[in-house]
Amino acid sequence: MNPATLRLVLGDQLSPHLTSLQDAMPGQDHILMAEVMSEASYVPHHKQKLVLIFAAMRHFAEELRQRGFTVFYTRLDDPANAGSLLAEAQRHADLLEPQKLILTEPAEWRLDQEISGWEKRLGRPVEIRPDRRFLCSRASFAAWAEGKQQWRMEYFYRAMRRRHGVLLDAAGEPEGGRWNFDAENRKPLPAGLAIPPRPAPPIDAITADVIAMVQQRFAHHPGAITPFRWPVTHHDAEAALQWFLHHALPRFGDYQDAMASGEPLLFHSLLSTSINIGLLDAHAVIRAAEAEYFAGRVPLNAAEGFIRQILGWREYVHGLYWLLMPDYGDSNFLAAHRPLPEFFWTGQTDMQCLAEAIGDTLRQAYAHHIQRLMVIGNFALLAGLAPKAVQQWYLAVYADAFEWVELPNTHGMALFADGGRMASKPYAASGKYIQRQSDYCRQCRYDPGQSSGPRACPFNALYWDFLARNTEQLQNNQRLAMPYRTWNRFAATRQAALRAQAEVFLAHLS
Repeated sequence: MNPATLRLVLGDQLSPHLTSLQDAMPGQDHILMAEVMSEASYVPHHKQKLVLIFAAMRHFAEELRQRGFTVFYTRLDDPANAGSLLAEAQRHADLLEPQKLILTEPAEWRLDQEISGWEKRLGRPVEIRPDRRFLCSRASFAAWAEGKQQWRMEYFYRAMRRRHGVLLDAAGEPEGGRWNFDAENRKPLPAGLAIPPRPAPPIDAITADVIAMVQQRFAHHPGAITPFRWPVTHHDAEAALQWFLHHALPRFGDYQDAMASGEPLLFHSLLSTSINIGLLDAHAVIRAAEAEYFAGRVPLNAAEGFIRQILGWREYVHGLYWLLMPDYGDSNFLAAHRPLPEFFWTGQTDMQCLAEAIGDTLRQAYAHHIQRLMVIGNFALLAGLAPKAVQQWYLAVYADAFEWVELPNTHGMALFADGGRMASKPYAASGKYIQRQSDYCRQCRYDPGQSSGPRACPFNALYWDFLARNTEQLQNNQRLAMPYRTWNRFAATRQAALRAQAEVFLAHLS
């Protein structure tokens, strides 16, 4: 019997509460899932990212079968694989002749635009339902942004706290009398502080099979494939959440901006992959962290700092992305055109902070937000690396990277390529910031206390050169008034020496 509907589930939509599955009837509707080369290779995705998504897809397909659904699942190595989502949808529509196709709206613009033309291509109705896994819909974000001269995450975050009643007291005001405890999230890691050992989910036969396939078919892609630590089932994702709440969240607030050699995970949750592909529900994760605070098991700065990452930043960048696409990634406000250095793909550089942050990235498809923003992103900003090259790199190498979250964070936050539509100032810093927040400088051949000479930290001269070469674009930014006053007080000979130091470094960058 031909199915009434064919329901397509994408690789980042592995949620049992997906809108396209809400009214699905076992025995009547069929579900289609497909691993396709077009999605696996549009950027050179990190091997662990590919393993994560393919393994999670295969496990979710098994969950759906156990619920009584007929699932048509196309593996990447299936000889009949047509190579793209459209081609697979066409192949199965021709085979099964469903009355219509149902799916949940994609999170990325390129897929949304492709799928909007499917009805004509497939010759049958295509119903596209909203993705309700976000706490702020695209329309709601657009309504919040309308009429505002500036779209600042902090004010959006406050509105979201009020709308969803998160971390509020009986009077509806923020717990602790403040909306944001960011100033209490910046402590450097003290020597000798024990980092809790983090368990890894078991590698079952399904995941092992995917690892072998990725190793064979994507050997040229960046990154190590093992050790693989990402949850690929709802059960393992929930276990990872519970471990974080009990063992890492209590100290997360104090040390969320800290960096330490050989300790890439510290007290971070590593839950973004599970939330972004549907193994965890964002609202449930927020409520779980809030409950730990109200139960007295974690301090307020820990619960608030973690919740801000999801209810604030995650929802904000998603809304901003859909508000500004499709042209958002094309701007280049600071006219940055330098090619991406080779060490972004190897991690081989004598700048210890970059070696650690990029090395962590290549080893495990992960680096925490300060490594991404204030080490790698800061360097890309100061060195004037081309925004599109940097964006493609971030999209490729991080397991939690999809364009809707990667593009605003990279283009707007890290590179200021949008001219301040997202961030109020460029996140530019000298080597002193990295020295304050990490122990990287102790093992580096460069000295953050020096700005010139062979041992001078490159970040120092690059910082001043960045301000100097972008004076026209940035000098009227109120948040940069103090650095520009300092620069203007330097003697002309010192200014010239700093810029010459930066020029020599950049000339040898490739």
